[in-house]
Amino acid sequence: MGKPTTKEHLRLNGDHDRVLAWRRWGPYVAERAWGTVREDYSPDGDAWRFLPHELARSKAYRWGEDGIAAVCDRYQLLVFAPAFWNGRDPILKERLFGLSNPEGNHGEDVKELYYYLDNTPTHSYMKYLYKYPQREFPYGWLVEENGRRGPLDRELELLDTGIFDDDRYFDVFVEYAKYTEEDLCIRIEAFNRGPEEAEIHIVPQLWFRNRWAWTEPAKPEPNIRLDRQVSGAVTLLADDSATRRVARLDLDARVQQRRLYGDPDGRPLFTDNETNGARVYGPGNTSRKPWVKDAFHRHLIEGEASVNPADEGTKAALHYIRSVPAGGSTVVRLRLTPDAPARPLASLDRVVAQRRGECDEFYDSIHPPKATADEKAIQRQAISGMLWNKIVYLWDVTTWMDGDRPDLPPPESRKQIRNRHWRHLNSMRVLAVPDKWEYPWFAAWDLAFQAVTLALVDPEFAKHQIWLLLFEQFQHPNGQIPAYEWEFSDLNPPVHAWAAWRVYNMDRLQTGEADRFFLERCFHKLLINFTWWVTRVDSEGNNVFEGGFLGLDNIAVIDRSELGNDGTKLLQSDATGWMGMFGLNMMRIALELAKENRAYEGLATKFFEHYVLVGAALKQMAGDIDLFSARDGFFYDVLKFPDGSIHRFRVRSLVGLIPLYAVERLEENWYKDFATFHTNVEWFLTNNDALTRLCVETVVRDGEKVHVLAVVDVPQLRRMLARVWDPDEFLAPHGLRSLSKAHEEHPVAFDGREIRYEPAESTSRVKGGNSNWRGPVWFPTSFLLIESLRKLGRAYGGDLCVARSEDDPEVTLDEMAQRLSDRLISLFTRDASGRRPAHGSHPKLQEDPHFRDYILFYEYFNGDTGEGLGASHQTGWTGLIANLIDEWRR
Repeated sequence: MGKPTTKEHLRLNGDHDRVLAWRRWGPYVAERAWGTVREDYSPDGDAWRFLPHELARSKAYRWGEDGIAAVCDRYQLLVFAPAFWNGRDPILKERLFGLSNPEGNHGEDVKELYYYLDNTPTHSYMKYLYKYPQREFPYGWLVEENGRRGPLDRELELLDTGIFDDDRYFDVFVEYAKYTEEDLCIRIEAFNRGPEEAEIHIVPQLWFRNRWAWTEPAKPEPNIRLDRQVSGAVTLLADDSATRRVARLDLDARVQQRRLYGDPDGRPLFTDNETNGARVYGPGNTSRKPWVKDAFHRHLIEGEASVNPADEGTKAALHYIRSVPAGGSTVVRLRLTPDAPARPLASLDRVVAQRRGECDEFYDSIHPPKATADEKAIQRQAISGMLWNKIVYLWDVTTWMDGDRPDLPPPESRKQIRNRHWRHLNSMRVLAVPDKWEYPWFAAWDLAFQAVTLALVDPEFAKHQIWLLLFEQFQHPNGQIPAYEWEFSDLNPPVHAWAAWRVYNMDRLQTGEADRFFLERCFHKLLINFTWWVTRVDSEGNNVFEGGFLGLDNIAVIDRSELGNDGTKLLQSDATGWMGMFGLNMMRIALELAKENRAYEGLATKFFEHYVLVGAALKQMAGDIDLFSARDGFFYDVLKFPDGSIHRFRVRSLVGLIPLYAVERLEENWYKDFATFHTNVEWFLTNNDALTRLCVETVVRDGEKVHVLAVVDVPQLRRMLARVWDPDEFLAPHGLRSLSKAHEEHPVAFDGREIRYEPAESTSRVKGGNSNWRGPVWFPTSFLLIESLRKLGRAYGGDLCVARSEDDPEVTLDEMAQRLSDRLISLFTRDASGRRPAHGSHPKLQEDPHFRDYILFYEYFNGDTGEGLGASHQTGWTGLIANLIDEWRR
């Protein structure tokens, strides 16, 4: 298959420097910078209370900006974002509103309606929809009512307030189209969906991130000022040419001069991106300058003379007031460019239409041929959401820890709260994030899955994301990969070898070229990471691993990260299963590299043998402790006390299914070409039968000998998969439950605590309470099980079938994989009644033509109904729906 030749593909496959130029501007701005660890300088580490939403408009951020549908340059020096006001709200809508973790009855949660509708890999075209109520936004009600509700209650969402019931709202579409690599055409169109004429204030803003105020004396400042009038446009000139280069990086991190042209009825406003000292820190605290960050809010909402009459500053805006008839729309046209065209807005609509058409062409070229029109639309929005969810992740941990000024150090206590072992971490990188509001930071295992989806459309960026976590500025010198900013030392599952291997193969199949340089340099750093796991997380050296919560926040009856210091150990089936998978991934990578360098056969042998040790330990440890229950046919965690006694947690959950991820096949006719590896494997199988019989099974199919590397034999596999395929256990109407439904009637108790099947939101506050692994459907874990079923299906063919009971029809493993995939896809597609299960029961989402086809990709889904839950823009890993559509609709 030849390479696609769409305009977007030609941009992606062009000269390296040109590709970088196309990527220089993009949606690299978070939707929430307040309440993050990076902005927390408190003595107690309470990031949510140190900088809440109420102060976000008044305090200059230290480590990155936020905005609605915002864009910026590669280093987030200059930011553009629209703001809005309906004439009634008490706050200028400059950023999305949501509840902090303490405020929400299920943790933090955005309380807005917005959608990522389109995006291309080079960001040549982007489209965003914000639904803005015409009545006063119910800030207080959302805070008070959700605070009143408990963990057993549903959350109060914006739709539940009734503010959209009679359609008195604006659909605000924001489109970006690049005229050239760094020339952005911007089109903002607000539709009045209500029954009467309504007024909207559209306030596009342009500002410099504050890089100058943190030292004494302050650094030279950039400037935005009113520029000369040109034909049909008002003009702002942003200029940072007088500021200094970033000498330590030998980096010319400047945008030089940029002009923002806008429709001529825009009224220019100016202030500085400086903290309002009195409002943030209390009366008596002065600001560096009289013109401060919240000036536009105070000027428009409160009528203050708070803008700079000299028409200059480091933050500027154009204020448009438009009356929109019922059912009509209004358009604001802008252009942000390094050039000075004579008629800057004349061709803007044409450019937007052209790039929109190229976006259509691009997606038409990648959709699988058997996908329905609905599935294609879902796939397009999923990928677009993935491409929107990028930020410039700015953070120098050492500077954050010590403070910018030696004479004004932060509280000493904060150095012991989090990340004290990660002073080397220093980022100015563009990173994919799980959700730009709820999780506006990278998360290690999320990013691995994100890369797999990104590889569908932008394999170079996907490879770069995987590499960044292994890069010296991120990976710890001891080999650990940073988890997330709340505590880099937490452990996420080791899925990065799997992601590197999968993205490598996706790239190879798309381009026809194998990027062994990428694979090899990842392999070297993953070697260090593997060693770290073996030496630090296998504390007793018995190939059974610990690791704490491992991304599955509340999946156990206890908090797996908090065991105390009395010597009690939790021997974890999932941690050990992950390490078996890690070893097999590394074996496959080593064999791929051995095609050109036979030295890697030795490392492939090492990882094969390590897999055997781990796989055997899962089934039979020293001291007659094993994680596999022969009675139940399932893997469990085991608590081992200092006196040698144990307690087995008989909880059927993903913890016990994750060992099934450790699956590979070695076909005799394929791996015999690796002479050294072949000899070593055959010798090991012959001379270590007591170990290998526990996790290696040799079968003959079509006359060929195949070694099936799996930690369960066929009878055990049938027992486990019978539970997977049982609707009363793991099989949900729309995927795979994270906890068996059997625990709804049969909870498991330990030490005064209890775990019960909970299909929707969490009723506990473990790890913040905003995630629930006690029943809902999650995409990443389901995706990996489907992959294992496909591998096992190729190994055993139709000879291995599964049924939940003797009375039920049997299915092959390939059929199981297909049907699980179909169930996950059905979360978003319309059912026979026209409903999308993920949209829940709200009639507005299911029936209204201005809602029903806009998809939200939630973090997880109700295990019984499929309703979307948790973070509502989690294309981080729920974006894997795009991969399922790609792979199962070919």
